[in-house]
Amino acid sequence: MNKSNTNQTSDPSINGSQNSSVPFDFKPLASGLGPRALEQLCQIAKKAGTAILEVYNGEIAVETKSDNSPLTAADKASHQVIAAGLEALTPEIPILSEEGKDIPYQERKNWRRFWLVDPLDGTKEFIKRNGEFTVNMALIEGSAPVLGVVYVPVQDKLYVGIVGQGAYVQQADAQPEPIQVRTPDAQAGLTVVMSRSHPSPELAEYLKNIEVAEALPVGSSLKLCVVAEGRADLYPRLGPTMEWDTGASQAVVVAAGGTVQTPDGAPLGYNKPSLLNPHFIVRGGRA
Repeated sequence: MNKSNTNQTSDPSINGSQNSSVPFDFKPLASGLGPRALEQLCQIAKKAGTAILEVYNGEIAVETKSDNSPLTAADKASHQVIAAGLEALTPEIPILSEEGKDIPYQERKNWRRFWLVDPLDGTKEFIKRNGEFTVNMALIEGSAPVLGVVYVPVQDKLYVGIVGQGAYVQQADAQPEPIQVRTPDAQAGLTVVMSRSHPSPELAEYLKNIEVAEALPVGSSLKLCVVAEGRADLYPRLGPTMEWDTGASQAVVVAAGGTVQTPDGAPLGYNKPSLLNPHFIVRGGRA
């Protein structure tokens, strides 16, 4: 896995300005990544999704990792596709993946930018065969996501967020559609996203002071995406997650006009000594 700390993208083929799949004027990022590279990034996500579905449509053998979380052949296959694709696309940008080699903080603390990858978020949903699992790739600049791609293989649905520029969703080969968070109706109450596999007493306590019109159970990083596309207003996550669980979908939420913050109001940050996230709250528009 390439871990160089070069900060300029040297391959001119990943720049360029023509890309009809982006429904707004996408300006190249500080890394040099332009519309053409974004298109290639989306294709990598879809290729990883195809590898996942090959396992999903057969028998699923489950291993247990050291932290007691499940691991399948699909996690591994998706990681291999993404790692090879990103190393070919941006060989100078290091990769931090849930299923990759552990990289100590002393090595990564000086990274100015890196790819943060969860090859298959929602392994429990994958095992249950409910379709709510995702492929996630985020470009982190400093301590914040600036670009996120979230792909839902079963739905053939792609979410993309470029922070400061916009977010969109694309269903299969349909035209991509811009998305944005919605402004809630204060009198009607909020639609609140809840984890399908990780309920918590802390969440029940938090919601005591909130007028909940609808509780929406969702799996994986889709929880953040439904806020980004205006289907829900709030997602409080008061349980453990890792940085790769949230990086890509956080970029989608923020690009769509929402926020992902710790309970004290600080933006959720990345490349910490510990990759464990603190509790956080995802919000759409403010009433």
